[in-house]
Amino acid sequence: MSPDSLPPAIDAETALAHAPPGHKDELRLWLRMLTTTTLIEGEIRRRLRRDFDTTLPRFDLLAALDRAPAGLSLGEVSRRMMVSNGNVTGLAARLVEDGLVERRARPGDRRAQLLRLTAKGRRDFARQSAAHEAWIAELLSGLSAVERGALFRLLGHAKISVRTALPEEETP
Repeated sequence: MSPDSLPPAIDAETALAHAPPGHKDELRLWLRMLTTTTLIEGEIRRRLRRDFDTTLPRFDLLAALDRAPAGLSLGEVSRRMMVSNGNVTGLAARLVEDGLVERRARPGDRRAQLLRLTAKGRRDFARQSAAHEAWIAELLSGLSAVERGALFRLLGHAKISVRTALPEEETP
């Protein structure tokens, strides 16, 4: 069988599309959210590569630093990005090499290093961030303002439901 004659890939949500109403509703909802997020993330990754020759993890690290002008330690960046310190260390080193991020000693503790955006990093991130915002608006443009508001509220309820169901020590 040639690649052209293979059936299109079916995501997990589509595989459950013919389940009777009420059957596995929670699972279907989770798969719908996951599929939507995966589609959006894949397109954002593609556009970041195409338009800025960068990656989503680089964008995310710059975003974390943009929200913390005084700087963040590697551990703080790691927690905010929900990735290991090892992932952040290599990524930060490359951003320092590219002149987008600088390392500075934490005031009062010369052993601790803080990461901060450089002027070039702020300029580059401002351009990327504006494009990112426009891309998200474009991708969600098929929803009316009322639909976006309703979806936002419902996802807020879902977030509370999930957090409530988690053991306290595991709540992010």
